[in-house]
Amino acid sequence: MRRVRTGLLAAIVALPLIGSAAAGAEPPQGPVFADGEAQPVFDPARAVRQDLFVTAPVDSDHDGSQDRVHVQVVRPAESDQGLRVPVVYQASPYFSGGNDVPNHNVDTELHVPERSGARTTLSASGDERIAVAAEIDWAYEQYLLARGYAVVYAESLGTGASTGCPTTGAENETIGAKSVVDWLNGRAPGHDAAGTDVPATWSTGKVGMMGVSYNGTLPNAVAATGVEGLEAIVPIGAISNWYDYYRTDGAVVAPGGYQGEDADVLAEYVHTRADREPCRPVIDGLTAEQDRITGDDSPFWDERNYLGDADRVRAAVLSVHGLNDWNVKTRQAAQWYGLLREHDVPHKIWWHQSGHTDPIELREQEWLRTLNRWFTRYLHGVPNGVEDEPRATVQREDGSWTEEAEWPAPGAAETVLRPTAGGSQRGGLSAEAPAQRAVEGLTDDAGQKAEDLASAAGSPNRLAYFTEPLAERARVSGEVRAELGLSFDEPAANVTALLVDQAPDGSVSVVTRGWADPQNREALDRTTPIEPGRQYAITVRMQPDDYVFAPGHRLGVVVLSSDHDFTLRPRPGAGLALDLARTQVSLPVVGRIS
Repeated sequence: MRRVRTGLLAAIVALPLIGSAAAGAEPPQGPVFADGEAQPVFDPARAVRQDLFVTAPVDSDHDGSQDRVHVQVVRPAESDQGLRVPVVYQASPYFSGGNDVPNHNVDTELHVPERSGARTTLSASGDERIAVAAEIDWAYEQYLLARGYAVVYAESLGTGASTGCPTTGAENETIGAKSVVDWLNGRAPGHDAAGTDVPATWSTGKVGMMGVSYNGTLPNAVAATGVEGLEAIVPIGAISNWYDYYRTDGAVVAPGGYQGEDADVLAEYVHTRADREPCRPVIDGLTAEQDRITGDDSPFWDERNYLGDADRVRAAVLSVHGLNDWNVKTRQAAQWYGLLREHDVPHKIWWHQSGHTDPIELREQEWLRTLNRWFTRYLHGVPNGVEDEPRATVQREDGSWTEEAEWPAPGAAETVLRPTAGGSQRGGLSAEAPAQRAVEGLTDDAGQKAEDLASAAGSPNRLAYFTEPLAERARVSGEVRAELGLSFDEPAANVTALLVDQAPDGSVSVVTRGWADPQNREALDRTTPIEPGRQYAITVRMQPDDYVFAPGHRLGVVVLSSDHDFTLRPRPGAGLALDLARTQVSLPVVGRIS
């Protein structure tokens, strides 16, 4: 086992009791640490459970009363005997289930500024009622209780027994989740169902937030407020900017597996409070303001963007994300992590090869050890040296894991590749290729999947360019950009670019991809019309990745228009023309592509 890195602590440390037990009573068991990790010395079977409500300083359902957050607490029995304990807190809109809600229609024409677009109206989901979970549970609960943490659950506003309204990442949801941190620090009122005050006298005030997906996004949001007492967060597959979840560079883009979902659909799905009528106007407002017509950024999305407040984050951040997560895409973690690094926030990242999942399902023991050390350092306050350890853990394609100083890989250098003619079949791609004065065309067909187009030996619906077989391994670590010289024969079009890997047997797999609306080429918050026949410089930012191309494989770039599984799907026929002389791909590479 790894020892504590400071000479000031022995391998096993028992912290002194904070607070006092009843006169003459034996002091309760305190937390115990070995090798910088909290040890399982508390009995979860004896845990104390509480059910209460915390008042949040917001009235998102406009009923004239401040919103109320439903909270469940599970804490070591010793916290009733004078022991004060830190908290691991999960806020979620999912504890009480969800509603059956239709998604938006994506088989629709793209917006052209000169004419009005069509919007699909959501049908009402009925008056079903979702039962509030009687007792919330979590895979981590027993593990955390045994190591001296209280576990706190809170139902997000507008869900379960909480009042207020769900708004898919807006400020009221952040305030609701933050109010529980304030309650744990004595700054917000809590009461039971009878109205009796319930203070958190057992809490040290040190709080960690953790969760997957939406449950991991709320920690990002609360951390961005700079709230005092939030010492650590563990966002897993989490969102840092909701615009990048439902839009990409002006294009209306779905989270993977949920074509047609948008902010209003998700809010309606989690809207499980008993009386849902007060929130109907609020959710209708989401439908009106999210703008599925232009896809432009706007104040609506700015409110749901936590990146601008990264400089306010005080909590140490252990981020986890799947390199193959196409629901919450990798940009969400990469851009958040990059800003935290710039602002010297304590940070660490785990990248795994799976999708939208919890690492406890992938590498349980090592993950729990990492988590334990993180919370031991920042919640229990034991200086175990975790901040001096490698900051990046990356799972490779063969399933092995590597520890690295930082991410993206410090040795990555920008490599520029240029295409050569033949894209309707398979053109070339090389760092040495001269700029070619050739124009090649493709025709949009949203009915075809991008993976099938990438694998095809030839197609009029895409352009594909490949390197020669690589002489040595080449690792791409970070964001790939395709800078395209494009003209269009219609005033609106999707633009999609793929980075692909062709194996020696000829099979092709998609590594990463990106999308753009050429009408947003000048600004994300402004639609600028396209003049058919005129050429434009369009940049497609692909989702950040960390991928190793093996020797003998070919690296490829595929350009198409609509992406069946992600973008809106207009009728087939729009033509795009790619000017090879004005096209290049920039990749952050460790190694050499020749």
